[in-house]
Amino acid sequence: MHLTRRPAVLKRMGVQQNDLEISEAIERFAQSELAPRAAEVDRDEISTTRYVAQLADLGVMGMNLPERWGGIGASPVAIILSLVEIAKACASTSSMIGAHYLATDSILIGGDDSLRDRYLPEAAAGTKLGAFALTEPRAGSNPADMATRATPEGDGYRIRGVKHFISNAAAADFIVVYAKTDPDAGARGISAFVVDRHSAGVDVAPAEKLMGIRGAPAHEIAFDCFVPAASRLGAEGTGFRTAMRVLDNSRLDVAATSLGIAEAALASAVDWAKQRQVGGEPLSRKQGLQWMFADMKTRLEAAWLLTLQAAVRRAAGEPFTDCASMAKLYASETVGFVTDTALQMHGGYGFTREMPLERFVRDARILRIYEGSSEIQRTVIARMVLA
Repeated sequence: MHLTRRPAVLKRMGVQQNDLEISEAIERFAQSELAPRAAEVDRDEISTTRYVAQLADLGVMGMNLPERWGGIGASPVAIILSLVEIAKACASTSSMIGAHYLATDSILIGGDDSLRDRYLPEAAAGTKLGAFALTEPRAGSNPADMATRATPEGDGYRIRGVKHFISNAAAADFIVVYAKTDPDAGARGISAFVVDRHSAGVDVAPAEKLMGIRGAPAHEIAFDCFVPAASRLGAEGTGFRTAMRVLDNSRLDVAATSLGIAEAALASAVDWAKQRQVGGEPLSRKQGLQWMFADMKTRLEAAWLLTLQAAVRRAAGEPFTDCASMAKLYASETVGFVTDTALQMHGGYGFTREMPLERFVRDARILRIYEGSSEIQRTVIARMVLA
């Protein structure tokens, strides 16, 4: 049984009973509503934004927000446990929620109360969906190289540029856009703005043809639009700091999604090994497979502990950048190992679309890339060690 089924273990780590109760309610919804439709969502590339209203009723769309702005005041641990349960059922839904959190965290961290009042209560209620536009075609791992510009115009700014691989873009009501207000200042010249998606000059391209998480479509967005100065998050030049704090949070969300997919893959492999007969006995009695299960379980438990450690640090208000990077790195690489090993156990059957394993493998692959690739996480961790 994995850690979410061990209340005593979690409580020793500072997890509260309320956190467990929230995740259990999410698990019931995920298994009854998300899991039965996950294969269809993947096959037909159906946007999981269809679940926003139901998720909002459960408090999920505002789980990362305080009660003052419509959230439920959930702890970082409750967010992790809940996203694990959602990802076990449908990784696309977890990814869609994570993109929404990127946008709302940006406003919560970088905005003033006027912007928080304007966007966050409706975001928590599920009546407004957010998107986060940082990545560009030539500026992925190094945002300081971004080409999008925000130049003064009248009582605001003219934003011009292109953002790429933006989740939720087509369905979003607002987009947090990062742009250079001082092109010569590198990362210190980046500012953040909240842009209403339906503004003139915001052009969302058709969805990319993705390998996995196909129910969480990503788009390119071209901007040539005006935004009032009141839509800027904080002072000019503070956007990069805001983005880095947001990504610390988001890396835990990615780690949770990794754990959820890995748990689903492991459970599928256990069921298969117990039922599949080879040489007159189930596969589960073969020592070779038993050792594979031991490696899968050990890595998964280590990923759980790294992720919960980071969540507890975040909840305590302690610095957790290094913990978030370690959790994201290890969990995302662990889910790659677990899904691939589970597929291998299924043999040729695992390579067919009749089994969920091929979807787990495809969904898991992006987790080593977005919100900072594994290489970027190693760079962050090394800098913290050497500092």
